[in-house]
Amino acid sequence: MMPKTTLKITAPAKINLYLHIIGQQSNGLHLLDSLIAFADIHDTLCLEASSELGLEINGPFACQLTTEADNIVLRAARGLARLCGVSRGAQLQLTKNLPVASGIGGGSSNAAAALKGLIQLWGVKPNNQDLKNLALKLGADVPVCLNGRDALISGIGEKIYETEPIPPCSLVLVNSGQKVSTKSVFEIRAKLQSSFSRARRFKLSKNNLVELVSNLKSCQNDLDQAAQTLCPEIGKVLHVLEKSQGSLLARMSGSGATCFALFASPEEANAVTLDLTQRYPNWWVKAGSLKNAYDCPR
Repeated sequence: MMPKTTLKITAPAKINLYLHIIGQQSNGLHLLDSLIAFADIHDTLCLEASSELGLEINGPFACQLTTEADNIVLRAARGLARLCGVSRGAQLQLTKNLPVASGIGGGSSNAAAALKGLIQLWGVKPNNQDLKNLALKLGADVPVCLNGRDALISGIGEKIYETEPIPPCSLVLVNSGQKVSTKSVFEIRAKLQSSFSRARRFKLSKNNLVELVSNLKSCQNDLDQAAQTLCPEIGKVLHVLEKSQGSLLARMSGSGATCFALFASPEEANAVTLDLTQRYPNWWVKAGSLKNAYDCPR
């Protein structure tokens, strides 16, 4: 009997380096302008050929998810099977290292990893536009996670413009342990602020971190105030990161509650991570770096 083929895909944390809300469609969906990067802090998805479709979840945040039919990884798998006329299944094992509902696209990244892995496992070649439509149907962040590279996004997340690579830099991710509902954040923002921001475009210069940080400081995360209304601890996390030695920029990602700080060197990021882990043992704190692509299946 031939050994079963197992694929291993990383599902990296998605970082909104800035996030502007620039309008709203008649159906209520908001129009976005955001610069997206990916960190080398990630979940992992293992895939193995099987006659049935199944999902097992482990890892530090496994208890916050279920393997019920509405899990986004299973929805991605079923959607791809329908799209490509596949009757086979797969056994999926998700190692959940990233906090759930935390603004770093964990679920969206997991769904994108499932699509990427199953395309290879099943040997299918879906139409590119059909695949993009499936990704968007799964969630607004899934298309950019499927793209897997630094990008500017607009529309409701479906318009993706690849950029020059983000200059090499380190970062620290911090989550206080509180979930924040994206829907609730947008609802509160609508009550607090009715105006919209302008789209912000700036050219990325290769290896110029100082220029990147300067440009990012002219932007913001438009969901910050609303998220802090729901979760005041976000304000404390941002304050701590801003005051950390070597911090170049501190900001909330997505709709929260995870925040990040950028650093010029891994040594600075690691030192801050050690310090915060000791001072705030209940916080999730991870050091890493920004990367420019998903790992290939291996």
